[in-house]
Amino acid sequence: MENTSSFENFETIEGLESPSAIPQMATNMVPTVDTMNEVEEDTEWLSVDNILTLDEKKYPVFTLAKNKARFLRMVSWYRQKEEWIDVAPLSGATKLFKTQTKELEAIRASKMDYEMELEMGTLTPSQRSYRRDELKMCRVQEKMAVHLISRLQVKIKSGRR
Repeated sequence: MENTSSFENFETIEGLESPSAIPQMATNMVPTVDTMNEVEEDTEWLSVDNILTLDEKKYPVFTLAKNKARFLRMVSWYRQKEEWIDVAPLSGATKLFKTQTKELEAIRASKMDYEMELEMGTLTPSQRSYRRDELKMCRVQEKMAVHLISRLQVKIKSGRR
């Protein structure tokens, strides 16, 4: 019985003239963390202190429709709270200040988790898309909460004089 290589019966694949081409092709096919980082859309909304003042055209873009809907509900909630601050009793403003401050800590913790997961580079494309949306949502929510907290601080400080 002749000892022949089992690969002799296969046709050569185009581009594989030599065995040294195999590692090069393999490295070209493996996505790296750099190639998986898509360019984020316009981030003008990150530089604005109050997202509620933004034009709808400049709102962040989300991959999933449910996240866009969630974002719009969040904007509506913060807009109502901002209007409420003007007529709110001091006790209500103090209570909202405490809850928003606690919530801000949770938002920042979630934001850090999403950032770390995205930096790891071990997520599937759909997971990456979902995490990017969640990270964007955390950034928006953090900005809105910080703005609301600062408005509440002014209200509380002026109410105690």
